[in-house]
Amino acid sequence: MKACVLMGSPRKTGNTAALLRPFCEELTFGGAEVEVFWLYEMNIHPCVACRSCQRDWTAFGCRQEDDGQALFDRVRESDLIVLATPIYGWYCTAPMKALLDRLVYGMNKYYGQERGPSLWAGKAMALLETCGYPTEKGCDLFEEGMRRYCRHSALRYLGSHAERHLSYDVPFLDAEKETRTRSFAQKLLENV
Repeated sequence: MKACVLMGSPRKTGNTAALLRPFCEELTFGGAEVEVFWLYEMNIHPCVACRSCQRDWTAFGCRQEDDGQALFDRVRESDLIVLATPIYGWYCTAPMKALLDRLVYGMNKYYGQERGPSLWAGKAMALLETCGYPTEKGCDLFEEGMRRYCRHSALRYLGSHAERHLSYDVPFLDAEKETRTRSFAQKLLENV
């Protein structure tokens, strides 16, 4: 199994990165080939809704010259897509949002003269999130948005795992959070 992790955090030593380490370890222990892409290090332009991507039903087709094509290729080669992100203002970070907008158009050929296919239909998607609010109030809007996104794109939504940061004075990752995160990764391995 190939897992493509789209990492939306700007901080390599932040909370989401801390949660991602045991998550990726568990996937790897379970036999997955895991590749992590740090979106803040990539050049990802926002979608401009030009619909150039709708002309070719076999390719990403975006006219923008940035890292979008490389990410499209990796996502398309993967069995599992993981969106790892801190939640800022009840949603994912800016580079992840820009990429999600581009992927929904480039992967789904629904918006041209005729309705075409979803190029990633049947792939699995899961969320790994961190936030400062109780997770049921901090991550719920992003999770609902991604459920709809998956339904629209014919992706298999496998669920979400979120952990809260209680305070800047409290270390983020503890044994309980790590155990829950590893359990989530194991669940994904069973369901991909």
